[in-house]
Amino acid sequence: MLNLKSGKIEQYEQFSQFASLTEFNHHMEMWLLEHKADFSKGELMGLKRLVCYAAKIPGICHAKIGTVLKAIHDEYNENGISRSTFKRMVLKAKEFGILTTYETERKNGSQSSNLYVFNRIPSNEPPRQEIMNHQYETSNLFKTKKQEITKRKEEPSELDHTYVSHRIPQPFVQLVKCFFPEAESIEEYWRMTQIAAYRNNSEKETERILEVAVHSFKQLIRKLKFNVAVKNPIAYFYGILDKKFRQRYYEALYERYGFYGGNDR
Repeated sequence: MLNLKSGKIEQYEQFSQFASLTEFNHHMEMWLLEHKADFSKGELMGLKRLVCYAAKIPGICHAKIGTVLKAIHDEYNENGISRSTFKRMVLKAKEFGILTTYETERKNGSQSSNLYVFNRIPSNEPPRQEIMNHQYETSNLFKTKKQEITKRKEEPSELDHTYVSHRIPQPFVQLVKCFFPEAESIEEYWRMTQIAAYRNNSEKETERILEVAVHSFKQLIRKLKFNVAVKNPIAYFYGILDKKFRQRYYEALYERYGFYGGNDR
């Protein structure tokens, strides 16, 4: 177990797994897409507040539980969460792999606040080269296993649309496969759809999400077919999605309140 001394947040910078705040936020969005339903409303309040405290050094938080709870209490007009709810959230986040925690101690040896380290969401990226070299030097057995693992990691890029996750609607799969037949590409376009929907409070509108995804993808293809310069099709697709979901969000406000806002005139 690491023996960490309590101190300023800057001394834990080496624990950060993110190059920027944008990258950290992206990974947190992906984690929530995967596990949001696994947390209660109160637990989500605690997790999101902990994420806010991990912004100075992306993915690193050394705040006291009491400090976090007070911030939530103040934000929600005296309707905060309990310490037990916060601890339950931390246990769940650790179980899912979202968080790693380390105990820290003061100079006198007494226990101080935990260090919360947010993890990157697992991806299909191959191991870093230095790790692979280390495995090679360790033993011939590790070398064989490394080759097998590398082979398995390379396979997804060669899989066609029939290997796409069953969670992705078939109408979307059938459309995208005509232009990007690889399973990995199709899943990436759908993942961008989920992120855009979540960021615009539309993640529960299943039919609407599919409709926007299809229209946005067709708009992207139209741009490409007309030889419009698109450096990053995925990013361009996300921009279209975000605009459409945002427009739908404001339309819903108008339908509900009679104007684009939630307060009476």
